Amino acid sequence: CLAHTDRPPSPVNVTVTQLKANSATVSWDVPEGDVVIGYAILQQRQDGQMQRFIREVNTTNRACVLWDLAEDADYIIQVQSIGLYGESQASKRVHFRTLKETDRLPSNSSNQGDITMEGLDKDRQLQTGEIIIIVAVLLMWAAVIALFCRQYDIIKDNDSNNNKEKTKPSSEHSTPERPSGGLLRSKKKSPSVNIIEVAPVWGCAWSQLPSRACRAWPC
Repeated sequence: CLAHTDRPPSPVNVTVTQLKANSATVSWDVPEGDVVIGYAILQQRQDGQMQRFIREVNTTNRACVLWDLAEDADYIIQVQSIGLYGESQASKRVHFRTLKETDRLPSNSSNQGDITMEGLDKDRQLQTGEIIIIVAVLLMWAAVIALFCRQYDIIKDNDSNNNKEKTKPSSEHSTPERPSGGLLRSKKKSPSVNIIEVAPVWGCAWSQLPSRACRAWPC
């Protein structure tokens, strides 16, 4: 009777959360004032095909993850508390059913909100990083285009200055050729002018010729 009274009470509030196709989480509470050093879980398929006994000591955990469950199958679990002098009575039987691979977590899952918020935070961080990268690339392209336009203007100005410098010597050399050509032509024409000017003087020596002869003379 003493050994029976020293055994801890049975766990209470046994619940199953985080249901998935191949796993689930079992949690429970222990009445205050009792020394509990571990737990034991009896896991059994409802069709009787598989039964598993999980026992862990030297722990204060109040939850356990059940792995390697069958997809879309019914299970029954019972939890026991392990004290210094033995184990408690088994808790009430709790029934649960695993999900299918195509099913999602139920809306009442305790960690769904955390998963959703973490996913949103990651998406926001990715979007912010992508925006920063795009802005940096655009700024780099703008700087490259501005530098290219500046270099193009400098090259264009240099080409125009070179063309002006090339045209100036040609005009300077061409201008003196015209007066020189005019002078050469005037020198060539000057003998004829002299001949024309001298012709009347030479013709005056024949002024005593008859009028018909003067008229026939080419002067």
